[in-house]
Amino acid sequence: MTDEIPPDSAPKDPHAMAREAMERARASARQRGARKTSASRGRSAKHDARRSTEPFTSGRDPRPMSDAVETLLKRMGWTEQVEVAAVTARWREVVGDQIADHCEPLGFDEGKLTVRASSTAWATQLTLMAGQIRHRINEEFGRDIVGELVVLGPTARSWVKGPRTVPGRGPRDTYG
Repeated sequence: MTDEIPPDSAPKDPHAMAREAMERARASARQRGARKTSASRGRSAKHDARRSTEPFTSGRDPRPMSDAVETLLKRMGWTEQVEVAAVTARWREVVGDQIADHCEPLGFDEGKLTVRASSTAWATQLTLMAGQIRHRINEEFGRDIVGELVVLGPTARSWVKGPRTVPGRGPRDTYG
């Protein structure tokens, strides 16, 4: 028995084999009715216009990040919270120095803005001015987003320390 390789099955050049396979694939595609296209040719004019990279056109050029962020905020329903956060971040600029010196925004929930005053006198004054403050804030938003302004006075000192309390006379015991 000889280990002789038949002449038609002798190892061929791999590049030649690849070329032959490619030619067979092209012939098969032509028989199916496929047409020849390349990366740079064969595109429609509409496709080329859409994918244009000319400056100042809407093609493959990157879009501003603000457009992507704005779309995300709208999709997630966060636009209102972001607008409120922007106004509270610029609180002094929006309401003025005198009011900002004596009150601070605490939170916003469903059209209700809660602020804390530095004293009971300022709490009363801000309650009287609530309509004007609301108008100024809504003017800053460009639409009516704050429907109610809740003014809280300063909190009284709490003697409660920790999560548990015991009923009784409380701190009066320590002063006697």
